[in-house]
Amino acid sequence: MQTNFSAAQLADPHVAESEKILRKCVHCGFCTATCPTYVTLGNELDSPRGRIYLIKDMLENGRPADKEIVTHIDRCLSCLACMTTCPSGVNYMHLVDHARAHIEQTYRRPLLDRLTRAMLAFVLPYPGRFRAALKLAGLGRPLIGLLEKLPTLKPVAAMLKLAPSSIPPASPIASPAVHGGQGTKRGRVAILTGCAQSVLDPAINEAAVSLLTRLGVEVVVPEGEGCCGALVHHMGREDQALASARQNVDAWMRAIDQGGLDAIIITASGCGTTIKDYGFMLRLDPAYAEKAARVSALAKDITEYLAPLDLPEPVRKPGTIVAYHSACSMQHGQKITRQPKELLAKAGFIVREPREGHLCCGSAGTYNILQPDISAKLRNRKVKNIEATGAEIVATGNIGCITQIASAAKLPVVHTIKLLDWAYGGPKPEGVSEKSLVAPE
Repeated sequence: MQTNFSAAQLADPHVAESEKILRKCVHCGFCTATCPTYVTLGNELDSPRGRIYLIKDMLENGRPADKEIVTHIDRCLSCLACMTTCPSGVNYMHLVDHARAHIEQTYRRPLLDRLTRAMLAFVLPYPGRFRAALKLAGLGRPLIGLLEKLPTLKPVAAMLKLAPSSIPPASPIASPAVHGGQGTKRGRVAILTGCAQSVLDPAINEAAVSLLTRLGVEVVVPEGEGCCGALVHHMGREDQALASARQNVDAWMRAIDQGGLDAIIITASGCGTTIKDYGFMLRLDPAYAEKAARVSALAKDITEYLAPLDLPEPVRKPGTIVAYHSACSMQHGQKITRQPKELLAKAGFIVREPREGHLCCGSAGTYNILQPDISAKLRNRKVKNIEATGAEIVATGNIGCITQIASAAKLPVVHTIKLLDWAYGGPKPEGVSEKSLVAPE
């Protein structure tokens, strides 16, 4: 794609980076076939190619974002299916992230939209605030029907519908500690406790720590670590996102200094995609660029870390049919496609892949709140394909997908690590019936 940025514009390193990305696009349109919003809405401007044109026009002309650009950029899930499909290597992720930051700086959203986004940024990244908000959500549930009838309040209705009716107690696993490995020491890792997942399903990290320590891996929960920054990063709030990144880099560098780390384990693939990008996000910060790159290099999804380990024979081989839903951040963001399925199969599960596995379930961070109508269509399409597999359980590696799919599916939706932990001697995952997990004698 030909560009016409001035020398003054290219002096801005963010613009210079986006210009390089734009020039790689050859207008081929392969991305349209795998873009969930284009497949759903059929509008060229709701495809990656269409958004690239809008972003190019906005940045090249140095103008503020307008309502049309904001509408179509807001509809982007950042699922990154387009990057998997693109034959030219266009880094759409970095381009749309720049566009969102530009929108945040130059566009004044309607009042209710501003308030909703500010509330999400204030609450979701902080487990204490998020837990309190979920407890209060019960008071608003009777109003869901009314709120859904008012377009500007649909995000509030979506939040209330997604809020669980009960919240598990806080887990001690989220507290700073060192969990020693059993038997011969096979490694030392840190684990991300994160934000929303630690409130919605703390048993995910409990299962990860349980399995890792049984395998002889020492697990560190470092002091001072918090939200990865993904939620606010995708809303264009770069200062807040980078502050979270720096906080985590500091925490993990301390853990490295205090005994070294073989990996930083992440059990939420959306977080993993962002942490693996810390090196890019902080590349312009001389105090953090090198440290952030080191952290990104150590970041691994839990299945990515387990795959090369010499695992023992499972304690039980259930022979249960599992539909594996590959989160977008897993397959498109991190390019992890083989390891989770192979681990489940080795543990004795019969793994089936739903049709249209490349299409997003509609969760995408805060997307199912901010774009509830499109999100619901994608969710229903995903659930239909999952249930057509004839599986008894759905396995996936991202808390957002778990929450989204479980809101409509008849099957239990379980994090992959919980099933692996169960197969290798851990407890039966909560919510899964005994009938689904009958091990042979």
